[in-house]
Amino acid sequence: MGNIPKEQSAAVKQGEGHDATAPVQKIAVPEPGPGQIMVKINWTGLCASDKSLIHDEWAAFGLAMTEAAKGIAGHEGAGEVVAIHPDVADRWKIGDRAGVKWVVSVCRACEFCQNGTDELHCPKQLNSGFTMPGTFQEYVLTDGRYATHLPDGVKDEEAGPIMCGGVTAYTACKRSAVRPGQWCVMIGGGGGLGHFGVQYGKAMGMRVIAVDGGEEKGRLCKDLGAEEYIDFTTTKDVAAEVMRITTFGAHGAIVFAASKGGYDMAPNLMRPGGTVVSVGLPKDPSVLAGAPPLMLALKRLNIVGSVTGTLKDVEEALDFTARGLVHPILTKGTLSDVDKFCKLMGEGKLPGRAVLKVAA
Repeated sequence: MGNIPKEQSAAVKQGEGHDATAPVQKIAVPEPGPGQIMVKINWTGLCASDKSLIHDEWAAFGLAMTEAAKGIAGHEGAGEVVAIHPDVADRWKIGDRAGVKWVVSVCRACEFCQNGTDELHCPKQLNSGFTMPGTFQEYVLTDGRYATHLPDGVKDEEAGPIMCGGVTAYTACKRSAVRPGQWCVMIGGGGGLGHFGVQYGKAMGMRVIAVDGGEEKGRLCKDLGAEEYIDFTTTKDVAAEVMRITTFGAHGAIVFAASKGGYDMAPNLMRPGGTVVSVGLPKDPSVLAGAPPLMLALKRLNIVGSVTGTLKDVEEALDFTARGLVHPILTKGTLSDVDKFCKLMGEGKLPGRAVLKVAA
């Protein structure tokens, strides 16, 4: 395969549970199989779900990294194509820029793949860092029919986090059904997902109320386009403050924070007919998204879920950045920083989105 080395560096999971680590070690470089391209990863995002898979935080839900992933997490990769299997040579050429997402491939034949909107629920999908080796390595294999062509005007370090974090926030905004000029509350608006949500919401014409803790998060949210900021650490009644701002309540609320407090709060912020979107994934299985049936019925509330985005959603999310409307706030590191960044993320001390420089 030309100048591609035989060995590469990768952050590989060691151990289980809270004490698991992902030190950098040398592993073999694979070769593309049918339908695959090889992407040399320049930058990869580190998502909260990577932390959850490395530390087995979803064990209570029966979800854990499979053996097929070979201990390599990561699903927000951006880089250049360095090898192509002949059967996808009509889609790619060497040197093209490509993005690797949570969903690596789908069957393209089932009901969900063929209806044009639901391929994320394909029962035969493969997932980066979960059922296939992920982007915490220099050279990644991915499906050439489902990888994303990266547009000019979007740098690799920005494109990586959009492969999951960005598109997740964008599709959540769409799921909220909030129209231009209407109010949307972003719970956890200053976090890695939420700061994307604030920007996409603003760019889509929403009137954004960001909820988070602390003055620093407040400055960030206002700088990114939030019309109002509510600090839950100093505001005794967040719902009353939302009512004061909106008169009748918000048209939508997106729960980016993976916390019980966020999910308990959200329904109380809604006006009649409002929509709560579940995005943040608490590791505690007892946390529920919803409201008492009486509230749901009398206020005609909608409680919906949203998970990452389709191939088309990713293209749309990238276009906002290409047009200069959305830019991730980045904390940069290298593969050797996986454990450090996971720790900071768990402590709530990691600003914006973490990105790791991978290939030299």
